[in-house]
Amino acid sequence: MTDMDVPQWYSDAIASKPVESSIEVLGTSVHLKSWGEPDRPGVVLVHGGAAHSGWWDHIAPFLARRHRVVALDLSGHGDSGRREVYNFDVWSTEVLAVVEHSNFERPPVLIGHSMGGWVCMASATDDARVSGVAAIDTPLLSLSPEEIEARDRRAFGPLKVYPTLEVALSRFRTVPDQADSLPYIMDRVARESLFENEGGWSWKFDPRVFGSARPTPDLLRAVRCRAALFQAERGLVTDEVASDMYELFGRSAPVIDIPLAGHHVMLDQPLPLVAGLLTLLADWDHSVAHVGDSAHL
Repeated sequence: MTDMDVPQWYSDAIASKPVESSIEVLGTSVHLKSWGEPDRPGVVLVHGGAAHSGWWDHIAPFLARRHRVVALDLSGHGDSGRREVYNFDVWSTEVLAVVEHSNFERPPVLIGHSMGGWVCMASATDDARVSGVAAIDTPLLSLSPEEIEARDRRAFGPLKVYPTLEVALSRFRTVPDQADSLPYIMDRVARESLFENEGGWSWKFDPRVFGSARPTPDLLRAVRCRAALFQAERGLVTDEVASDMYELFGRSAPVIDIPLAGHHVMLDQPLPLVAGLLTLLADWDHSVAHVGDSAHL
């Protein structure tokens, strides 16, 4: 890949390096990245299953122009430690520990993609600690595509060791497959998904993360703060699912459409996603929460 293949906006975003750190939560190290000035309104970004905080590296700098942005690797993912058992209670405890550690001036907004949307909702049942939650193409299903592939042993099984980085990179794919993902983003995400060991290169995630029980749809009713749902046009949240989630949120959560996007929105339609997130955050920064009917934005 040559420099001509990479647009300037992306190069500039990636050049905005985060401050990296880690905290210990329930005996396991949790890796953090942060952007933006400490006195700005807070945002916490939560990745999906088998992903990591690097999926946000080209998104977070745009949000950090007016916000303090923190992204974490959930345990069993990225550069965080592993556990014997994973579940949404543990992951939500990690998110809330990051909120406390970040010392935001007021409760932050949580933004989660796919499985990360469920984690954010599980973390948002106390509006004294969280001011808002946004779920990006988080399906209201018993199993996610990642969990289905793991169950059927088509992906996410025992981690393979590849002899070279190039061979490992050639094996990287998204679940579900997404043909229109931008190659320069895919390349960076893939590289940050790997680590070198004695035998070669392997994936960072722990395959056991897919053994945890999913929250039930009733969790949406338990969310006490403002909520929003981002719907990818080619993603997993159909109009019917979005309508069901809208009802469970008490008919007060906007459904924000991202045209032409697949499930992994930050990989194929990153700038429309940024625009949608910035619009939502600007509204929430300057408006008062209330319950009422809402339409697609």
